[in-house]
Amino acid sequence: MRSSGIIMHISSLPSKYGIGTFGKEAYEFADFLSAAGQKYWQILPLGHTSYGDSPYQSFSAFAGNPYFIDLDTLAEEGLLKLEDYNQLDFGNNPEQVDYEKMFNNRYKVLEIAFNNAKNICFNEIIAFAFQEGQWLHDYALFMSVKERMGMVGWQEWPEDIKLRWNNAICYYEHELEDRILFWKFIQYEFFKQWNKLKSYVNSLEIEIIGDIPIYVASDSCDTWANPEIFKLDSSRNPTVVAGCPPDAFSKTGQLWGNPIYNWEYLEYTGYGWWINRIKESLKLYNVIRIDHFRGFEAFWEIPFGNKTAAGGKWVKGPAIKLFDVIKNALGDNLNIIAEDLGYLTQSVIDFRNATKFPGMKVLQFAFDTREESEYIPHTYDKNCVVYTGTHDNDTIRGWMETTGETKDIQHAINYLKLTANEGYTWGFIRGAWSSVGDIAITQMQDLLNLGNTARMNYPSTLGGNWSWRMNQFELTEELTQKLHNITILYGRCINPEIEEIEETEEIEEVKEV
Repeated sequence: MRSSGIIMHISSLPSKYGIGTFGKEAYEFADFLSAAGQKYWQILPLGHTSYGDSPYQSFSAFAGNPYFIDLDTLAEEGLLKLEDYNQLDFGNNPEQVDYEKMFNNRYKVLEIAFNNAKNICFNEIIAFAFQEGQWLHDYALFMSVKERMGMVGWQEWPEDIKLRWNNAICYYEHELEDRILFWKFIQYEFFKQWNKLKSYVNSLEIEIIGDIPIYVASDSCDTWANPEIFKLDSSRNPTVVAGCPPDAFSKTGQLWGNPIYNWEYLEYTGYGWWINRIKESLKLYNVIRIDHFRGFEAFWEIPFGNKTAAGGKWVKGPAIKLFDVIKNALGDNLNIIAEDLGYLTQSVIDFRNATKFPGMKVLQFAFDTREESEYIPHTYDKNCVVYTGTHDNDTIRGWMETTGETKDIQHAINYLKLTANEGYTWGFIRGAWSSVGDIAITQMQDLLNLGNTARMNYPSTLGGNWSWRMNQFELTEELTQKLHNITILYGRCINPEIEEIEETEEIEEVKEV
């Protein structure tokens, strides 16, 4: 079934308190998607972000971001009073997240809510902790010890707790008992609010596409609690790390620094950790987009300590063996999108085809005049997801304004029949919506015709990313109707009857005149 959707991360939603949350603005955005006939709301990873604020580098593959807990909702639950938070400084720019102020002030409010929760919903927190015990206790202990150690990476902790000696684990579980409960409360509220929002979104016949990174952060609960599934030395430092090889965009490649999986050990244990990760992600989301999917077939492995990615090498991954095991455990009909961007060998293509997962096509990549592009729409098959751009790209307007190669821009204008009257960004949206791809998706920034000041991320840079927020006044009826009309035109609308009702009403008005 042909359909479409919008990329809009939770952090980018409007709110009065510095960052988007699971509050009323999220419900209003869902209403906008429904009124515009959209089937999908795509978000970035929901994980508890760490240093650098990237949703792709989080403290846990399973825990949620405390910043997304809505404070007004906590007040409605009796856990906060308005005066506990409405005068705090969460940042003065409604279109940018100030992460430093969020870190300094948000947890103060959540601690007030926690102290009140002990008398209001203690039993519910304990029940949740028991239900999610497979990952939650390790996460809560990890965050509590991390606070005690001044938030330094766990590889810098004292040897006893770094190596998880039993006596150290017992000591900190007793010493930090209340703080451990605090972090469990945080996840209790995160999942309570998220599940309510997700249920509402699904009731509108909209599905949520959630993003999960292939790798976990080096400074994460996952590496600390499960060192055996990563390539670490006896001191728990990585022996090799992940990245991308040099290419036309970067002469030295991309050095991500994530630890690499010990795939031999994971295979020996039946890929249990990965089965659980996919299982938990499918509870969070209706559809999973797995970032850097090609890394399952072969990954770029860089010796730890190298300054760039240039000294790495390709190493074979588990490929289809992993997904055969996952499908055997969780069922064949896994709703997964394979992020298969970048250099693809035939073996990677064969692997993706064997999974039957749809790959990605990014329209912005289609117009490189140096070579024939596989992202040009006339080469698509139906089993793909077509994007105008992603969080790692320029916005469409930004690309048109900053691309130095005018031949590329002219190619886009000629191919998509772009006109100033229609608007170049809407021409790109039309190009995606009119394609044969089963799903078409655009960024909210492109829908709003914003330039690169609204760009979400510049890969391989630190600072200034992930901070764009939408102005609360930008979701207009005119925008809703315009998106709805183009979605109907290209057969992607989930509720075309809205247009029919409006047309009938207009006809009746004409008759009355």
